[in-house]
Amino acid sequence: MDKNNKHIVLRTYLIYFGFVAIMLTVIVKSFMIYKDGRTNLFVSSSEKIEFKTAEIIPRRGEILDANLSPLVTSVSFYDIYMDTKVVKEDVWREGIEGLTQGLAQIFPERTAREWREYLSRERARNNQYCRIQRRVTNDTRKKLRALPIFKLGKYKGGIIDQEEIIIRQKPHEDLLKRTLGYVRYREDDTLEVGIEGAFNEYLQGQNGEIIQQKISNSWKTTGPITKETQDGADVVTTIDKDIQEVAHTELLRQLQTKGGKYGCAIVMDVKTGFIKAMVNLEENRDGGYSESYNHAIGTIEVPGSTFKLASLMAALEDEKIKLTDTVNAVGRYQYYDRALNDDNKWGYGKITIQRAFEKSSNVISKIIFDNYRNEPEQFISRLDQFGLTQPLGIDIAGEKAPMINRPGTPQWWGGSIAWMSIGYEVQQTPLQTLAFYNAVANNGKFMKPQFVSEIRQGTEVIKHYEPVVLKEKICSQPTIDALQKCLAGVVEHGTGRALRKSFFKLAGKTGTAQIANRNKGYGEIGDQKYIASFCGYFPAENPVYSCIVVVSAPTNDIYGASVSGTVFAEIADKVYSTSLQYQEAINQGSGTFDTPITKSGNGYELKQVLDQLHIRTNGSTSQEWVRTFQQTNGVEFRNAEIQKSLVPKVLGMGLKDAVILLEQAGLKVRAKGVGRVVTQSLAPGSAAVVGGIIELELK
Repeated sequence: MDKNNKHIVLRTYLIYFGFVAIMLTVIVKSFMIYKDGRTNLFVSSSEKIEFKTAEIIPRRGEILDANLSPLVTSVSFYDIYMDTKVVKEDVWREGIEGLTQGLAQIFPERTAREWREYLSRERARNNQYCRIQRRVTNDTRKKLRALPIFKLGKYKGGIIDQEEIIIRQKPHEDLLKRTLGYVRYREDDTLEVGIEGAFNEYLQGQNGEIIQQKISNSWKTTGPITKETQDGADVVTTIDKDIQEVAHTELLRQLQTKGGKYGCAIVMDVKTGFIKAMVNLEENRDGGYSESYNHAIGTIEVPGSTFKLASLMAALEDEKIKLTDTVNAVGRYQYYDRALNDDNKWGYGKITIQRAFEKSSNVISKIIFDNYRNEPEQFISRLDQFGLTQPLGIDIAGEKAPMINRPGTPQWWGGSIAWMSIGYEVQQTPLQTLAFYNAVANNGKFMKPQFVSEIRQGTEVIKHYEPVVLKEKICSQPTIDALQKCLAGVVEHGTGRALRKSFFKLAGKTGTAQIANRNKGYGEIGDQKYIASFCGYFPAENPVYSCIVVVSAPTNDIYGASVSGTVFAEIADKVYSTSLQYQEAINQGSGTFDTPITKSGNGYELKQVLDQLHIRTNGSTSQEWVRTFQQTNGVEFRNAEIQKSLVPKVLGMGLKDAVILLEQAGLKVRAKGVGRVVTQSLAPGSAAVVGGIIELELK
């Protein structure tokens, strides 16, 4: 009996330890599978399947103009492949004909027969990554998903369409190209240019992660997403696309007429310092013009006579002159062995200092020289006070610092004060000159030029940029009043007289300065080069916008008034005629008006506005989203049926409401035009694919 018991116990221990050994083997092998990527316990490590975690690049945020019109957007494309191995034989036989016929219709470079031969050949090879097409749009991708076999999805139908390629596009091509900029990732660093570069931390979003498998010596996306991406935020710029188009068109037309190495035009909001337009056009090798460098912030050049404003400001502040003082403008002003001449070689005779400024006489150099020759540091300190000797500190990279000669430097000589007073031996960027003129228009308040007003994540504003005051007051108010009078006088009866407008007044200053002609220096007569500029603001009485136009080396004319001033005047004219704040209401005082045509949209907000205008509303006035119809007795509201996961109908809506609805459906919006939505690229009621692009046209 004892022997039998011992035998039973021994067998029990053997069975127990046998099971323990088996369990340990399973645990070890499982760990090896996890580490090596093997799907078979008995496959050697040399035959293991390789996996890795790859980054998913998120969709970059859009760059929008001040009215939320896209200036830079991201367009998605997809690489389509097929895993021929996962499709079961019966599914293949039943669906291959329909699949290949559909492929032939979508991609006609192959016939249905050729598609069938191609796919059958790859299936015989057990190809798990058979290429169908690269760089297809999301609309094409959806058509492919509806084809036989493919409609069964990745694991039964073999379609692999997760590889998204996001391409950055500028819908308006060359418009604002250099200011918008770009981001380029290099091995050692990142090149960040323009608005795209300055706000890259917001635009780039956060990377996701996905599992990739090594197939045929290349990495393919086969596994699940392990970390979701976060799309980049949208950057709302201060740019007004309509003003930008006007400035671009007018400057381009003038360059094509007058010639020139390059030209730039900038429009700034006087009160805020927000940039409304910035154009940079440079001559190409073929003789055309395009945006290839941001001269507005990156090129320093002599400002010429536009600098006379700063000279008069200094002398007025130091009480060395009054505008009513009389000077003798003889036409030629000698300083040691060098001379400065008026454009009118005979001079203007005895005139007031204000008149000398209006006529842009270089007698101003004599005024400044006589008053500051023994104390040049006092003149320079005034320029420091006015904000003319330091960079503006703008957000966009590449701003050049101003260059101003100072006593004691190698460039300083006895006549430097005279030359500086009329804009020589001084170098500034066009934006720095404009910022100074803008301060005069703004009653002495010096604003920092800014390019962005908001950062948005979807419809939520995550950062708001307020106007930034660099100097609360650059000089006294009496000096500002006097200089505003001078600038208006330039256009009324000075060098800018030809620029006068009948409906509103301009104020500004012409500038014509000789510049070096490459290795020829300043050149002989007939071989000289000039830079023509006009800087000012409008309307003169209550300034809304300031503007500068600069043309370098024009060939058919040289004067600031006729070369750059005419562009300034055309920009001002078109902005004035299209801006409601300048226009008187045509029905003002009549007391009656017809029922207005109202955009569809948020019913609560529409009713609130119409109630304020005492306009009657009828129908579904308690609905969140409504469609509006003009009636003789008021505005009728009808319920706008919004269904989850379906594309909403946004026709007749404004852009703001349309974007809210479409983004709630998971769609990305691209819009062009202003007004109400007149067309939408995705049909209302169709399935809304999260991340899909919908294009809107507004009129």
